[in-house]
Amino acid sequence: MKSLLRVLSYLKPYKKQVTLTLFFAILTTLLDLVPPWLIKVIIDQLVVDQPVVSPGTETVWVYWAVGGLFAAYLGRNFANYRRIVVNNKVEQKVVFDMRSQVYRALQKLSPKYFENRSTGELMSRVNDDVNYVERIFIDGVEQVVTAVLTLIGITLILFYLHWKLALVALVPIPLLIWGAAKYTTRAHNLYHLVRERAAKMNAALQDSISGIRETHAFNRQLHEIKRFNQRSQDYCDGTLKVMRLWAIYSPTMMFLGSLGTVFILLYGIGLVQAGAITVGSLVAFIGYLALFYTPINQLHQVNHMLQHALASSDRLFEIIDAVPDISDTPDAILPSTNVQGVIEFDHVSFSYIKGKPTIKDVSLHIKAGEEIALVGHTGSGKSTLIKLLMRFYDVDSGSIRIDQYDTKNLQLAFLREQIGLVSQDPFLFNGTVAENILYGDIEASRDRVVQSAEAAHADDFIKNLPEGYDTLVGERGVKLSGGEKHRIAIARAFLKNPPILVLDEATSTVDTETEAKIKDAIKHLMASRTTFIIAHRLSTLENADRILVLKDGHLVESGTHDDLISRDSEYNNLFRNQIHL
Repeated sequence: MKSLLRVLSYLKPYKKQVTLTLFFAILTTLLDLVPPWLIKVIIDQLVVDQPVVSPGTETVWVYWAVGGLFAAYLGRNFANYRRIVVNNKVEQKVVFDMRSQVYRALQKLSPKYFENRSTGELMSRVNDDVNYVERIFIDGVEQVVTAVLTLIGITLILFYLHWKLALVALVPIPLLIWGAAKYTTRAHNLYHLVRERAAKMNAALQDSISGIRETHAFNRQLHEIKRFNQRSQDYCDGTLKVMRLWAIYSPTMMFLGSLGTVFILLYGIGLVQAGAITVGSLVAFIGYLALFYTPINQLHQVNHMLQHALASSDRLFEIIDAVPDISDTPDAILPSTNVQGVIEFDHVSFSYIKGKPTIKDVSLHIKAGEEIALVGHTGSGKSTLIKLLMRFYDVDSGSIRIDQYDTKNLQLAFLREQIGLVSQDPFLFNGTVAENILYGDIEASRDRVVQSAEAAHADDFIKNLPEGYDTLVGERGVKLSGGEKHRIAIARAFLKNPPILVLDEATSTVDTETEAKIKDAIKHLMASRTTFIIAHRLSTLENADRILVLKDGHLVESGTHDDLISRDSEYNNLFRNQIHL
């Protein structure tokens, strides 16, 4: 119930449209109650009883009654049309709001959240689960309102026609309520299972498509088909469990409801023979009874749909309610100008897994504009230091300061605007070359985009693409080579123009000639920036102002290339091992 009320709260901004929808729903319901009464009048006054009109005018009465039926049917369907139109507009606005809120919540969550969940599973929530919740607004609300109003109206009419006959008609109701309660409990749990299995199937699909090159390279198509089919079969089995439950529930409820008609006929025929009611009243009663059980069946169907929607809404609210691991403090600072680039790590320690520290008591001071190289074996903590600097994670102990500001006290948006990152495996969005470069500064002009590309020595190959800067790069830049993707990522960082630059293996996949051009461009760009360079090829770090050597999370050495290479150091060992390789 709590989840349902929360879902319905999305209707609050659209009270006028919801009220209009309810108005047309009420009008539709009222007009739906008119035809059985007109039929009663026709049977009682123009067929069974003596006409209450003068001879020769019976036909006029028939025409008036038929005309009333036509007007009632026309008015009911027009009101229903207007209700559907208005309701659909409200529904689309509400679904947009919900999907937007879920996506905003995802954007606020920290990297750690995504590391523990598959992309396909999250996509299933944003797309499929929102669509299932959408059914509440398309069919749920209006059907419930219409059904309840119809039940109230018909109940009053039934008791007006004959209260004893009405009580007989209500005999199956307790059984219907008991069955609905049993179904609701069982179906809600099953739908949670179905949504979880659907998410796993989507995750397998996304994973398989993303790794299609590896699948073909290792000739594992049959393995992937088997893996996906298993997920798909699990989803189908879960759905069949729900359908089997519905297959038992729905016919049983309809059978119980139809017993009301049987009871009415058994009791009503005796009343007609005794003269207690007219034939027209019995016909009208049966007509209203048919209308009475129609909304009850609708409520059963809504309940079936509602359990699916509520299971999906629980998964959506789990995202919306998730608390980011990293967020702004209540009094976060927003400096008026960019930082100079003075960075200090003060006894910093950090662990991805509790009890297994990745960074251990690291302290260092970096001057503004200094070029710093981070080296060490894989897993030594080089990239982790950068992640801590950008507050992708918070330190376990110690502090990180930029220009004397503790990074925890800076607004996250400001902090990350100060740092330009080119990662080892740069991510390109499925858009054009220009759009990917513009990610560095979405308000930049085309001239600045071109200038940034020229600085990264990317302009030459971009101009040779089919559509130049407007060429689509494909998902994750699949249409480009590794070196081309790196140069676009570097151009993106240049366009951002940050005071702090991070190059994480930024030239690892380019050829020697291209690397020389990029290094030349970087040399001019780094003149006024604090720069971190992470590279496994130590020969590229000879000109760094300082080289920091990490080992098992400890900062073990610091100095220039010449200084470290001239003595028996960890750096010297790393360097000579690469030369021998």
